[in-house]
Amino acid sequence: MPRIELKTVINSEDIEVVFDLIRSIDLHKISTKKSKEVAISGRTSGLIFLGETVTWRAKHLGFYQELTSIITDYQRPTFFADEMVKGAFKSFRHEHYIEKDGVNVIITDVFEYQSPLGFLGRIADFLFLKSYMKRFLKERNQIIKEYAETDKWRKILKKANEGF
Repeated sequence: MPRIELKTVINSEDIEVVFDLIRSIDLHKISTKKSKEVAISGRTSGLIFLGETVTWRAKHLGFYQELTSIITDYQRPTFFADEMVKGAFKSFRHEHYIEKDGVNVIITDVFEYQSPLGFLGRIADFLFLKSYMKRFLKERNQIIKEYAETDKWRKILKKANEGF
């Protein structure tokens, strides 16, 4: 099962802001403009919580796909995990670890997945899929970093809190 581990250092002292940005559906839409991700069912805006699902429609590797994930673990503000319920992968689990380190917040993503199609899926992992997913996560984290390190986070989280 391929595993991607990625660390992102954010110059922010507010771990809760970073935690909320990571689980913001609205920021996810912004960070995935390249793949044209749209939340089409479940939680479609605001902040996602334990037990909630979101279904995304997106264009990846030239194909439109739908993927539904659910938040299976949640320990505010240091950890949460989402797992695929339905989608193109055979399975995946994405763990988000958030820790405070002085004036920084460190995000550690652990993304483990299993490709469909057995042997052919393992070849796809080796040739392109693992590097594609790592690049996708890095690009997303750069947007989270940009918002957390500036006042941009206020607009995202203000919008998220208006729904409560």
